[in-house]
Amino acid sequence: MVLLKNDNILPLNHSGKIALYGNGARNTIKGGTGSGDVNVRHFVTVEEGLEQAGFEITTKSWLDQYSELKANYVKKFKEDLVAKAKAEGKDVWVATMGVTPLEPDYDLDLSSSSQAEAAAYVLARDSGEGADRHAERGDIKLTKTEVRDILSLAKQYKKFILVLNVGGLVDLSEVKDQVPVILLMSQLGSATGNALADVLLGKSYPSGKLAMTWAPIEQYPSTDNFGDINDTYYKEGIYVGYRYFDSMNITPLYEFGYGLSYTSFKLKTEAVKVNAEKVELKVRVSNVGNALGKEVVQVYYSASDSIMDQPYQELAAYAKTKELAPGEEQVLTLTFNTSVMASYNQEKAELVLGHGDYLIRVGNSSRNTEVVAKVNLDQDTVIEKFKHIGGKTNFKDFVPNRKTISYPSEAEEITSAPVFSLQSKDFEVKENHYSKPTFDVEDNDKQIDWSAVVNDEETVENFVAGLDNETIVYLLTGNYEKDKSLFMVGNAGATVAGSAGETTHQLTNWGVPSLIMADGPAGIRLSTSYTLDEEGKAHALVSEFGDSAGVPKEDYNQENTTTYYQYCTAIPIGTAIAQSWNSQVAEKYGDLVGTEMQLFGIDIWLAPALNIQRSPLDGRDFEYYSEDPLISGLNAAGITNGIRKHPGCTTTIKHFAANNQETNRVYSNSVINERTLRQIYLKGFEICLENSEPLAVMSSYNMLNGIHTCNRYDLLTDALRNEWHFEGFVMTDWLVTSSFIPNEGKYTCASAAQDVAIGNDMTMPGLEEDTETILKALRSGELTRVDLEITASRILKVILKLKIEKEVK
Repeated sequence: MVLLKNDNILPLNHSGKIALYGNGARNTIKGGTGSGDVNVRHFVTVEEGLEQAGFEITTKSWLDQYSELKANYVKKFKEDLVAKAKAEGKDVWVATMGVTPLEPDYDLDLSSSSQAEAAAYVLARDSGEGADRHAERGDIKLTKTEVRDILSLAKQYKKFILVLNVGGLVDLSEVKDQVPVILLMSQLGSATGNALADVLLGKSYPSGKLAMTWAPIEQYPSTDNFGDINDTYYKEGIYVGYRYFDSMNITPLYEFGYGLSYTSFKLKTEAVKVNAEKVELKVRVSNVGNALGKEVVQVYYSASDSIMDQPYQELAAYAKTKELAPGEEQVLTLTFNTSVMASYNQEKAELVLGHGDYLIRVGNSSRNTEVVAKVNLDQDTVIEKFKHIGGKTNFKDFVPNRKTISYPSEAEEITSAPVFSLQSKDFEVKENHYSKPTFDVEDNDKQIDWSAVVNDEETVENFVAGLDNETIVYLLTGNYEKDKSLFMVGNAGATVAGSAGETTHQLTNWGVPSLIMADGPAGIRLSTSYTLDEEGKAHALVSEFGDSAGVPKEDYNQENTTTYYQYCTAIPIGTAIAQSWNSQVAEKYGDLVGTEMQLFGIDIWLAPALNIQRSPLDGRDFEYYSEDPLISGLNAAGITNGIRKHPGCTTTIKHFAANNQETNRVYSNSVINERTLRQIYLKGFEICLENSEPLAVMSSYNMLNGIHTCNRYDLLTDALRNEWHFEGFVMTDWLVTSSFIPNEGKYTCASAAQDVAIGNDMTMPGLEEDTETILKALRSGELTRVDLEITASRILKVILKLKIEKEVK
């Protein structure tokens, strides 16, 4: 959790009577909707958590009245939504997916049944896959009712706590200065209510930091043009989040990296070492307060602008202390590659360090740092050479035209900081080599049994060479049933009820197993109850999408069949995990998910999601980690490492790339210049691959500069495989090649044939039209047999690797 404000009220010294209000008090949100939801047996609400901790809630009448009011409001909202979709001739499920109602205004008496010692108002917001948020009251902004009631309670109760049960930004401008305590609880999954109670009572403590800047929505440069159904222009360039606010000297509500504790810490940089390879800092952290706590040390750099414009500062490294008792100290060592400070020159396709001074800053938030070292480079230095990727735009990126932030002691710190001189000759230039995929086979005439491949007697390539074209194409298009027109997003699995999809069953006669996939990223999303037919196929009895408006439910309920149940654990949303600023925490959550993957028979988790939080308006921001690629990449790596502890289980890092809005998401075109693409929107994926081993990548729905990401060779082969050396397989997001999802704009859906041609190995969830499209392209010469063999080999190598891991265990 992130403590945003505390006027010496928390922690409370005991439970007791508490007046509880707000839309998240009883109707607590454990996580967002869509793929990011998890169907649990039960999760602990705030109301339940407080009562279990010994609190007596004195406002049951208010909670009852609000619950009834909200239920009726939501019921009518869903009915109207469905009616509107039907009247417009739209598929109800697609038209309503992720659409959540704005919080209503109402007039309920704030009276309490007896005098309470403290009061808490739990402010909740929901969002999810398929729809974006709104820059208006009831979503990003507070309703008039919320403002009125929060301010009234703050006046009435000395011990008043505003708890934020949100997955992203809410604009607190109207209340923040008049409320004594603001605690960002976030959406913490199954144990949400218990976790809050522990923090309020001091059994635990907040040690989180914001991983996204909080400011009024009008101040974000990404708000302009956001949600356009055709083209979204990323004109702010690299100035995303704190990079923009710091460089433009705009004071946010709460800065990136900000978060308070129940105690106080002192940071002292004791040593700095710099060479052409790395920068190393030793920072002593002392608990100078009166309570237990943990602190996050954040290291930023300010790059030389001798070649191109630069943000005021960028995050280079971070580390979190162990739990420190009052008076206890710990020395942390933080290291980052010197090349991290280089920038991409999109004119020359080079990563370069410009000559001049680089400042190294240390602190506990982006607005609370000190300059601890200065690095001087004698001349411009090329670090790495690339091919151009991503295409071109018709605009130049934003360049700040105002004085950056500063603080009174900054000039003196810069003057007195130790200087480390580097010379260009000490750096090595990395040359990327770009080769086209090849398919090497010894004998393409014989049919090989899969067991020979498993026993290392034959190669995957030789096995593929013995398959006919149609069988290979089935492998490239997931698993589907002929003549069955629809496999829903997130429910295409046949073996595990509610699983998102599977690889084909067409190769089972050869002994090749099918891989089962489940959605994420807040846990495994499966249907909670199911039955099996005579062939052993699972049929969900409850939709894996819960009670969302318009969700189709399979009508399969036969007599004399056994009903089976499966419940999964909801972990905190991605944003909450990132706010820990501790990739070890992410790894523990990955370990938990991996345990359940083995329990329920899931091979591939369709997570983590690590897109950049470009705008608070993105409906899926709660799934993502941060506005910063370093935090995004390290958390995704932590999750992946936790899951990869479980033999036969792997992750799918998604959505690759620049998937930053839900509006018309399958046909939306993200227009981005190459420097921005590489430094912001691809960097997190690169960091994840450097620090972990995901065996699958999911390409995104959107287009990138006019071409669907699943159809971009430069993205999926040049960058992903040639530059980053990814060795797994790439799958599409669900139905991106199908016209099933309505198009509101000018662009068309992606091509399954082009998926194969450029290195998107599997088109999901698998439709007959995809198979026919690929076979037709093969017959016409648009695709070659080798194209099929290359993509099939990548998929089969992952199947083989996971199978061997299981057998070794």
